[in-house]
Amino acid sequence: MNPDHFYMRLALSLARKGMEGASPNPMVGAVVVKNGKIVGQGYHKMYGEAHAEVNALHDAGRAAKGGTLYLNLEPCCHFGKTPPCTDAVIKAGIKRVVAGMTDPNPKVSGKGFEILKKAKVDVEIGVLEEECRKLNEGFIKRITTGRPFVILKIAASLDGKTATKYRESKWITSEASRLHVHKLRKQVDAVMTGIGTVLADDPLLTPRGGRVKKLPLRVVVDSSLRVPSTAKIVGVNTLFVTTDSASVEKAELLETKGSKVKIFKSRNGKVDMTIVMDYLGKKGINSMMLEAGPELSASLIREGLVDKVVFFYAPRIIGGIDAPGMVGGSGIDKLAEAIPIKDIVAKRCGEDIMIEGYVHRDS
Repeated sequence: MNPDHFYMRLALSLARKGMEGASPNPMVGAVVVKNGKIVGQGYHKMYGEAHAEVNALHDAGRAAKGGTLYLNLEPCCHFGKTPPCTDAVIKAGIKRVVAGMTDPNPKVSGKGFEILKKAKVDVEIGVLEEECRKLNEGFIKRITTGRPFVILKIAASLDGKTATKYRESKWITSEASRLHVHKLRKQVDAVMTGIGTVLADDPLLTPRGGRVKKLPLRVVVDSSLRVPSTAKIVGVNTLFVTTDSASVEKAELLETKGSKVKIFKSRNGKVDMTIVMDYLGKKGINSMMLEAGPELSASLIREGLVDKVVFFYAPRIIGGIDAPGMVGGSGIDKLAEAIPIKDIVAKRCGEDIMIEGYVHRDS
């Protein structure tokens, strides 16, 4: 095996350990190698704390001098919550840096590499770049577009029904699938749903099972604040996005219970979701999972706001023309207009089938 690939995969494995704490920063892992031996390892554990490079160099100590530093993302070169990592790399006497990709952040974006080169550090860029980009797809999306990376999650029967005609939906999929959803919630910065789902299911939308380092922000789309003040989702760490048609008194009541209410411009009586996404991006939300009904799901798909889909199919048939399907809205007129899903991965999840894929858009 190519040694650069081996150590980069180790750096990626370390980076994943920061999945629940690094955001809004990217996930970064670092490995220091000298004379064919690993002398230091580290990753970015929590936003505001030391970056991966600093942790790995600290772990290596004096052994870092003359060594090679592997990391999945270009080292930062500006003051943020912590000092520039390029300074630490040069001070430690690292002679070679192997990075997976350039940092898309305009404050860095190649500048870190240039600083290292001027200090006579050998730099190699692009090792396992595709894997490195996929790991931080949320960070990349927010930095380059100002909006979060949105994952649409839907659980349905094999014939695509999300509930019976009487709106009974608990539980279509298996316990294994539900546990996997809780795992996914731990990995995102926010979970979004609509008022229809809140009224029908009264969900908590919190991750459960095992240790939770950071709760995702719960976002409820409710254009007229119909949410009951007794709903489980009302409370701290919940943002209600609404329009100026909502009751001021209701908004004040929700805020006394710990929730935040934000009024957005309406479009055809509904919350303008493009503006909501811009707002969430400015708040540092890298990734968000959409767990909503067919209409809100259709709205975000129509606006081009969904980046990835995760569909769980249970081996059962519900049937019924009045039973809700996975995606609502007016749909398309011609098959040529259908939205293609690329890079499909299918897995077993208990007795269910989980299908992941990326929404393909013409660039």
